[in-house]
Amino acid sequence: RGTMQTRELLAKVRKIEIKTRRIVDEISGGAYHSVFKGRGIEFSEVREYTAGDDVRDIDWNVTARMGNAYIKKYVEERELTVLIVMDVSASGDFGTIYESKREKMAECAALLAFSAVRNHDKVGLLLYSDRTELYLPPRSGKTHALRLIREMMACEPRGTGTDLDAALEHLAAARKKRAVIFLISDFSGNRDYEQNLKILNQRHDVAAFRITDPWEWQMPLLPGMVIADAETGEHQSFTGNRKMLKNYSREAEKQFRIVQELFTQAKVDIMDLKCGEDPVKPLMKFFRTRWKQKTAGI
Repeated sequence: RGTMQTRELLAKVRKIEIKTRRIVDEISGGAYHSVFKGRGIEFSEVREYTAGDDVRDIDWNVTARMGNAYIKKYVEERELTVLIVMDVSASGDFGTIYESKREKMAECAALLAFSAVRNHDKVGLLLYSDRTELYLPPRSGKTHALRLIREMMACEPRGTGTDLDAALEHLAAARKKRAVIFLISDFSGNRDYEQNLKILNQRHDVAAFRITDPWEWQMPLLPGMVIADAETGEHQSFTGNRKMLKNYSREAEKQFRIVQELFTQAKVDIMDLKCGEDPVKPLMKFFRTRWKQKTAGI
């Protein structure tokens, strides 16, 4: 890559780091840790119960003796391992506002990577299209996290299509020990990955982030517009007919619901994030929901 390209790339990485710092501070303030940190196997001591503690950790013998609720403290067996699996297929180049879906995916991935590093966890990266484009094994440290962001932004994929099923198989083979796996994609294209998604979620803690552009939900009225599918090369013309746009929106909602149902069947949480949208509120809502599910024993 040329010097200017490298300079522009580093500027983009720096911009993402600054932009994500605020939400990383919020996530690392407790939400991330309480949701994804597993209880270690080594019992350490007891302390008084405080709001937000997992009720399953209450030591009833000590509680009965002391008259106040006490919980067991555990020493983490080891740090958490986080794997970010990001779609770099051609559909990610689409963007109708100031950022593409690919850029929003990278921003989302950066938030998760920096949150992991802030919590002293290891984080790895798998970039995929219709093949595995890059796999970086999990490591800890901010320098490693910045490298992941650079690779996301600089990746020039060899494939244009999407094969999430193959990416999930790659993960299953590469990762035997339990990990937290974040899938980041628009989840367009074929949906033959349900079985491998279920299997992966039984072995690991899997969560998904679906990145979309506002136009994918509702197309504006622009007569004579031609849309090309970046992955298949197919073209579709829009005459500006309102009925056509209504049918487009109806079909789009149907496809979104199909993906939603697929992830529900696999028992994998999926969160929607639109280009141009501030990710703080949706991400914090996601972490709060996960925390409630965990404390309720779901």
